[in-house]
Amino acid sequence: MSDYELDDVSVVMGSYNEAEAIGPVLEDIEAATDGQAEVVVVDSSTDGTAEIARDHGATVIDQEPQGYGYAVCEALLSATNPVRITTDCDGTYPMERIPDFLDLINEGYDVVSGDRLYHGADTMPTMNRFGNYAFAGLSSVLAGEYLHDVTTGMRAYREDVIEEITWTENTGLSAELLIRPTMRGYEVREEPIAYDERLGETKLDPFSGGAEIAGSILRVCAQERRRQVTSFF
Repeated sequence: MSDYELDDVSVVMGSYNEAEAIGPVLEDIEAATDGQAEVVVVDSSTDGTAEIARDHGATVIDQEPQGYGYAVCEALLSATNPVRITTDCDGTYPMERIPDFLDLINEGYDVVSGDRLYHGADTMPTMNRFGNYAFAGLSSVLAGEYLHDVTTGMRAYREDVIEEITWTENTGLSAELLIRPTMRGYEVREEPIAYDERLGETKLDPFSGGAEIAGSILRVCAQERRRQVTSFF
């Protein structure tokens, strides 16, 4: 059991041209955490997203455009608090659930993963929804553990999970961030959450992005299986 409070939380995200959405998201984070959480944004925008984030008190790290995963990974590793919560800056995730995620970390979970699919995710585009079910099924088979939503962008982690694992994926980072801790025996809980329509336009092509995520799942699961075999001997 832990006794972390809201000022022990870092909320992190990568951003790319999300000027329409990032202000409301940061306002929601401030309301949910009473303004106590550290907020870290890794940004490669050209539309003023970074300036809006700074105006809301976030720590902004400028990064050349490299992709979703590299931005989120940089944000996770740059955060300074012992509980690190990822989110997207498009308004889809319920920031009011941050205290609930913190409570679950305090109960002893190492990772708390927001499960968008539990309630059906009706606001998610149909192709994306069925793709996410497919990713979850593939991951469950390969990881040997039932996983329901492996590509969610809202999770809470203990600091040691983030610091002890080497993260390698970019577009598929969200899946990697759940699969590796699960296969290494960390205490993981998938927690149902609501999922809203995004603000602004999506940056991910469903076909090329989906292929990259599937490749990440295959690669990460194979690496973790090899690691298990090697450690056994």
